[in-house]
This record gives sequence, C-alpha cells and structure tokens, in this order.
Amino acid sequence: MTQKKYLIIHADDAGLCWSENKATQMGMTKGSISSTSLMVPCPWFYNMAQFCLEHPEIDYGIHLTLTGEWKTYPFKPITSKEYIPSLVDRNGHLPMKRAAIRDYAKTEEVRLELRNQIEYAFSLGLQPSHLDSHMYTLGLRQDLLDLYIELGKEYQLPIILSKKLIDYTGEDSAKFKINDKNCIESLFMASFIEFEGIGLAAFYEKAIQEIQSGLSIFLIHPALLNEEIRQVTLDHPNFGAVWRSQDADFFNSKKCKKLLEKNNIELVNFKSPEVLSLLGA
Repeated sequence: MTQKKYLIIHADDAGLCWSENKATQMGMTKGSISSTSLMVPCPWFYNMAQFCLEHPEIDYGIHLTLTGEWKTYPFKPITSKEYIPSLVDRNGHLPMKRAAIRDYAKTEEVRLELRNQIEYAFSLGLQPSHLDSHMYTLGLRQDLLDLYIELGKEYQLPIILSKKLIDYTGEDSAKFKINDKNCIESLFMASFIEFEGIGLAAFYEKAIQEIQSGLSIFLIHPALLNEEIRQVTLDHPNFGAVWRSQDADFFNSKKCKKLLEKNNIELVNFKSPEVLSLLGA
C-alpha cells in the first residue's frame, strides 16, 4: 500500500442542514467526495440518513457531536438533559465552545450521549463504516480520547485518530498517550489563514500535489451557497457559508478530478480493504 497514493476526501457535518446535505450528496455521486459522516443531533440528520439508506454504495460514518458552534442554530443532544447535565447549557443545548466540554464534561455522561447517537443511527438501519469527532472534541482530554478509542472497539468501527487534530484543538498532543501506529497524520484541513489568503481552491490544489505515498485524508465541509447556510453560519466566517460553498465548488469540479488523475491519486474510503488494513480494522 505504501507505494501508492491513497486519499479519502471526507465531508464532515452531513445532517447540519439541507444545503450541507445536498452539496455532500452531489459530491459523492458526481464529484470527488469519497466519504462523509453524519451529525445525529442535527435537524437534517434524518434526511441524510435516508439518502444513505437509498445509496448503500456510499461510505458514511457517525460524526460524534458534543458541541453546536452556531449562534442561532443550537443542537439538542439525543439523551434527555437530566441524564447529561455536564454536557448541556441552561436551555438543554450542547455548548458552543469546545472548552465547555474540556472543563466540565463527565466521562460517563459523554459515553451515554455518544452511545445513544450511535444506537439511534443503527435504529434507522444505518450501517456506518467509521466514527469521527466533530471539532475533534474527543481529543481535548485523555479520558475522552480513551473513550473514543473504546467506542471504536465496542462497535468494531475504525476511528479517525490524529495528533495533528489534537493540536488543532489547541491541546498539546505530546501530552497524550496515543498509539502512533493507528494515527493518520497526512491529514489536510484548511485554516482561516488559507481561506482569507490564497483561497481554498489554491490550498487544495497545492495539497493534492504534495500528497505522498500511503494514506491521506482531506477534511472538508461542503454546502451550497444559499440563504439557509448563511443563516446557519451567521457571524461565523470560519467554516462559514462562503467557505463551505468553496469546498463544494472545488470537490464537485472537473478540475479536481483531473488533478487527482494527474497526480496518480486513488480515491478510497473507510470500506476500502487498504484503509481497513492500515487502521487495523
């Protein structure tokens, strides 16, 4: 496997809203998106779940969700708030900031909520191929990271484990006990610096040309640009409406396909034997 270039183009946040779902669906059926993950607590989760059931060939996971970062678009947990008081605000919503989870979340309450998210997905007939973490909140503390790994083993699903993503949260990955063998560090996710500077398309073009042999992952957040996504992401330019529309445009483009072909990159997903072998699944 190490002699080839394998790439998962992974669309986070499916289920967030209609425009997020539609861009992801277009990218998976006609574009270059090879995998996605669904946010169970979100209003449009059911719509995306139905799409996945109607398209069993696509690859999807569960985007384990403990935060809802939007100003006017909060998320409610799957579990009744009285059972998980350390995970919700006074209105029963998941917190906007990762810091609230880092500072106050009780491990057993996190376990209960995340298991309920997974079990609800199963109850609809979904068969996810992997688990991952929204805003990488499960990389904030060692006990949360351990729980993340435990859930992967419990449900026999690979997880996206990465020191780079831990560092992205502002925590120091060097302080964590983590098995390097199962980490994916050839991982690309644009920052606000690239968004404001060279633009996301230029960032992705450069990243595609830099991919080395082995497995790499692009984490993207596509959505169609419309009034819905503008209102969902109100006053939040980082991963906001324009950002998401640029993701959708690039990964639905012929240019992206040509770049992948030119650089001898094979698109894979979490169902691919090569990926399962690498992750020890």
